Amino acid sequence: MTEKFKAVVINNENEKFSRDIKDLEIADLKDGNVLVKVDYSSLNYKDALILNNGGKIVRNFPFVPGIDFSGTVVESEDSKFKKNDNVILTGFRVGEAYFGGFSQFAKVDSNFLIKIPKDLDSKKSMMLGTAGFTALLCSFAVKAKEELLLGAKVKDVLVTGATGGVGSIAIMILSKMGYDVHAATGKKDKNEYLKNLGAKNILDRKEFEGESKLLEKGIWDGVVDTVGGSALTKIFAQTKPGGIVAACGNAGGIKINTNVMPFIIRGVKLWGIDSSGSSLKRREFVWNEAAKLVDFSKIQSFTKELSFNELFGTYPKLLNGEFFGRAIVNPNK
Repeated sequence: MTEKFKAVVINNENEKFSRDIKDLEIADLKDGNVLVKVDYSSLNYKDALILNNGGKIVRNFPFVPGIDFSGTVVESEDSKFKKNDNVILTGFRVGEAYFGGFSQFAKVDSNFLIKIPKDLDSKKSMMLGTAGFTALLCSFAVKAKEELLLGAKVKDVLVTGATGGVGSIAIMILSKMGYDVHAATGKKDKNEYLKNLGAKNILDRKEFEGESKLLEKGIWDGVVDTVGGSALTKIFAQTKPGGIVAACGNAGGIKINTNVMPFIIRGVKLWGIDSSGSSLKRREFVWNEAAKLVDFSKIQSFTKELSFNELFGTYPKLLNGEFFGRAIVNPNK
């Protein structure tokens, strides 16, 4: 096995931030008990923040970012994994506190890994990545209204931030589940794209701005909110009795100004989605369902494969809202 490999390394010396492609050695990987040859990672908004200036997320430098990856086990000190097992990692603060996936090799705790289901592969796993995994968790939270909580059947589901990675994949999944998906977006040129994913109706995100009554006409059986912020006030007021709002993002702000009426009069449930800390049992269930609910040919159509050099040119576009679709990172490209 090669002792040297390529990795993206960020550093912050004397308040001067840098990002470079460097040669590392296996001995530089200090974390965990399973060594993985990375096949793919993906570029997420959090990755872009970290690549930009650490994003007030990474505290120890020098550091290898990348919050998710897929690959092949090279060495394992845990009997749960053996050489040549194909594995996925998302979350667990990898790429934030532990060296991450923007590297040809990664060494992580075995409790952070799951085996790739037989219906997926390394590339498809990262075409979904953290965004797809989050979309799956949100979709199953909405589905819980009728299955886990034995409520009325879900029909109308709102997805905010619809053209983003989580929103786009959630539309596809929720449509496959048989729901009527209403996509809220500020990008009027993406209507056909959203309808192709399965959206029945396209809404202007401005419809959720402004003052809201304590309760409005109930419209939504479920909501996947990827944005957060003030729009949630109106969304709660418009959610039907027993409805579920799955919240997973904060690009629109971290504060919400709401009241208790939707929750105590209609029994609306706010379901927070923490994809990073999701249990291994839940991860295994969700990833095993992915192939049944996702059309990978559609995801491929809006996925770009990046080298490390291309990654450096792409992350600023993501931060500025200029990048559309999914980006997977091939460390061997």
